[in-house]
Amino acid sequence: MTGNHTPTLFEALAADLRAGVDGEVRFDPGSRATYSTDASNYRQVPIGVVVPRTPEAAVDAVAACRRHDVPVLSRGGGTSLAGQSCNAAVVIDWTKYCTRIQSVDTEAGVAVVEPGIKLDVLNDHLQSSGWMVGPKPSTHVSCAIGGMIGNNSCGSSAQAYGKMVDSVRRMEVLTYDGLRMWVGPTDDDEYARIMGQGGRRAEIYRGLKDIADEYADDIRRKYPRIPRRVSGYNLDSLLGENGFDVGKALVGSESTLVTVLRAELSLVRIPGATALAVLGFGDVFCAADAVPAVLEHNPSALEGLDHRLVELEHSRRLAEKALRQLPDGKAWLMVQFDGDDQDEADRKAKSMIDALQGEYTDATVIDDPKRKKEVWAAREAGLGATAYPPNEPETHEGWEDAAVPPDRLGDYLRDFRRLLDRYDYGSASLYGHFGQACVHTRIPFVLRTAEGIAKYRSFAEESARLVVSYGGSLSGEHGDGQSRGELLSIMFGERIVGAFERTKALFDPDNRMNPGKVVHPYKLDENLRYGAGYRPAEPKVLFAYPDDDHRFSRAAARCVGVGKCRGHESGVMCPSYRATGEEEHSTRGRARLLFEMVQGDVITDGWRSTEVHDALDLCLACKGCRSDCPVNVDMATYKAEFLFHHYRGRFRPMAHYSMGWIPLWARLAAVAPRTLNAVAHAPALSTLLKKAGGIDTQRELPRFADERFTAWFRQRPAAAAAAPRGRVVLWPDTFVNNFEPDVGKAAVAVLEAAGFEVEVPNRTVCCGLTWISTGQLPTAKRVLRRTLATLKPALRTSTPVVVLEPSCAAVFRSDLPELLYGDEDAHRLADQTYTLGDLLAAKAPDWKPAALRGSAVVQQHCHQHAVLGYTHERELLGDAGLDVDVLDAGCCGLAGNFGFEKGHYDISVACAQDKLIPALSGADDDALVLADGFSCRTQIRGLAPDRRPMHVAQVLAQTVRAPGSLRGGGPGAAQIVDE
Repeated sequence: MTGNHTPTLFEALAADLRAGVDGEVRFDPGSRATYSTDASNYRQVPIGVVVPRTPEAAVDAVAACRRHDVPVLSRGGGTSLAGQSCNAAVVIDWTKYCTRIQSVDTEAGVAVVEPGIKLDVLNDHLQSSGWMVGPKPSTHVSCAIGGMIGNNSCGSSAQAYGKMVDSVRRMEVLTYDGLRMWVGPTDDDEYARIMGQGGRRAEIYRGLKDIADEYADDIRRKYPRIPRRVSGYNLDSLLGENGFDVGKALVGSESTLVTVLRAELSLVRIPGATALAVLGFGDVFCAADAVPAVLEHNPSALEGLDHRLVELEHSRRLAEKALRQLPDGKAWLMVQFDGDDQDEADRKAKSMIDALQGEYTDATVIDDPKRKKEVWAAREAGLGATAYPPNEPETHEGWEDAAVPPDRLGDYLRDFRRLLDRYDYGSASLYGHFGQACVHTRIPFVLRTAEGIAKYRSFAEESARLVVSYGGSLSGEHGDGQSRGELLSIMFGERIVGAFERTKALFDPDNRMNPGKVVHPYKLDENLRYGAGYRPAEPKVLFAYPDDDHRFSRAAARCVGVGKCRGHESGVMCPSYRATGEEEHSTRGRARLLFEMVQGDVITDGWRSTEVHDALDLCLACKGCRSDCPVNVDMATYKAEFLFHHYRGRFRPMAHYSMGWIPLWARLAAVAPRTLNAVAHAPALSTLLKKAGGIDTQRELPRFADERFTAWFRQRPAAAAAAPRGRVVLWPDTFVNNFEPDVGKAAVAVLEAAGFEVEVPNRTVCCGLTWISTGQLPTAKRVLRRTLATLKPALRTSTPVVVLEPSCAAVFRSDLPELLYGDEDAHRLADQTYTLGDLLAAKAPDWKPAALRGSAVVQQHCHQHAVLGYTHERELLGDAGLDVDVLDAGCCGLAGNFGFEKGHYDISVACAQDKLIPALSGADDDALVLADGFSCRTQIRGLAPDRRPMHVAQVLAQTVRAPGSLRGGGPGAAQIVDE
């Protein structure tokens, strides 16, 4: 600091943290905006964010906060549904660095871990040892062990293994005032030893003993004896009969008492086999009535879902394969049985079905692992399916996980449905962990008007009284936070709430640990993300956002915080987060920043925001979120919109002019491609050219073809064979036309062999992809209008347009109708766009390629995954006799212009090295490598030079030209020889 500047409190705090904490300290508006909310209705902008590299660094961070007297909040995966993961505090995010497994005792089944490790990551590590963590919430791809401890998480597997409290043996914890200790069960000798040592620890243990003794009868009387009591502090763990277990007492305390530094967990054995029985019922109430009879057979999981959830999943095209496997009915129970082998598991499932004859309308048993996974996906997709029902109001948490005694579930659901109907919330779906009578639902609360908020409050209070009348718990899984903290007196009475307050004062006398949650809580209608005063900016935009009421503010608020984009397991979303581990590089983090941008009080410079720009800069525009996000956030579209406004009237990065305008440069290059290639690949000139164009110098520029595909097509002899299947237009995209014309030639061969007459536009055309991805939207719209004019004859005759480059096909299917919304030709082209596989399946279903032999690994283009699908291509390759492995390797990392732009190389390569390159290295040397995307093929050539990636058209063309068997000739080579 210089001059007369006096640092503010938070500036001094930030400086203190940076000086004393081994980690990343972020007090900038972008970071504060990123962590402003969780998966709840609430929003509280934090003071700052600390990302510690070790638990010891977190200790130093808390000490600095104590010196400055500011609150602290420990945050795991940030998926909390009750508001406990957002606060006006310093947020400690454990999930980037504090993810170590410190020890695993494979004989005893015990692991010691740091709090930031994700559940799926930990279970993947444990799998080879035969152990796993028992609880498995539906957010298992992103939830962190520390967050699971904070919330006392459960999930479907809690039927067999209990809540998180049942898995915690001991914990190392830190109090706000600096006491660090391991806590767990405390026998008399241990208690005496602690008392003898004196000091702060003795004070806490003595205080807890006094609370346990004074309130023992109240706890035994008031705590519901049900499997899913999550509300309130676990004071029952302090009772003598429960071993005065201080560790278990702190589980579920939602960062309001201590900071968890490490946890020692009891593990459970991975079952040898499982079978899933699915029972259909006339309605959800009959399904609930059957729960006690099902429980007599000791299932390891028992889930329920109603017809409303299934209808929504059908309309949203979620878990489609699974839904086709459901038996007849209007509601379903999913009943899982474990066994040492498959026969035992199947026998248990069939025995239960036989015993319940007459209770259900239909039943089936599924033991195939792939099919089981699909059906479980249908259950886990519940929140995403119900968040935005088509043509209906959006829904919210607020009463989504109450639990009652399982033998009273049917009657409770009937009363709860009547309550929903009385408040005009009757469209809410009912589903959840029926075996433990924990019911999930999202309700169409109106949280933008004073009247709607008052109605929400009244409903929550009445619902609380209904649950208590059944001997239930306000929360059976998601915790109290702010949603239910205010209502705890209805469940426990004022005396037990007083015990909670005494516990809080014992650990945190100054109320600095996640204040306003659970104890002395904010009101349930405070700090709402929307609220009666919500009035976001409504900027004029170029995309239509038809699913968001044509409003960008609605699109920016679409994310509900589930955090699936923070997973590392499968799918495409979100490649940059997988590479960096940064919240702001997840789809969720970027959505939060856009929400705050239109809100305008943290991000105050709107479209010009550097913070938003920097977060979006590493978005690969892969569109993985469009399909993988449970609520279909489309960050690629939001990024394109943002870039247009951000650079409007300003000079753009050079890559926007070089890579963004590559269709034009490619057209010019056709005049002298060999000369340009020589210049672009001469060592010194190449470096200068790349630097001038904003291209990373580590990238090799693609080579222009000697002859464009369109030039070859115009000069070729007319097809000799008749075309009984009619005419198709083959789209000459920039990449096939200028760089890899052999792909286009192969497609012509296949289409003509299948009986089509192939036409190619007689003028240069483009889908506008590179202009869209760089946010040059007015230019993209002009290009697209020109394209529509060129294709007008085909559009008027419903002639199929076959597009070989997946990213171009995705533009026509998704971007085009949203950029030119209401233009009938734009919508026609979207409907008439086919991939090669789609066309052959739809228009030539009897055509089959000649037989081949061999195997193929396929890197599916992100836009195939997100928009187009790969089903028909896979079937064609299978028909050709190939053993096909479609990799679940995520994005290749190049993603059009992204991987070429200066500053993106390391992230681009990291994305590929995550799964794709290892998968290719592990594939057979003579396996074909297929990648329909030009970017994917380019990335593979650069990082796996011994592989020769091909387009599916090239493989199919080989069967047309010389039927036979595929043999190697170098890795990935396609050679056909006659039988």
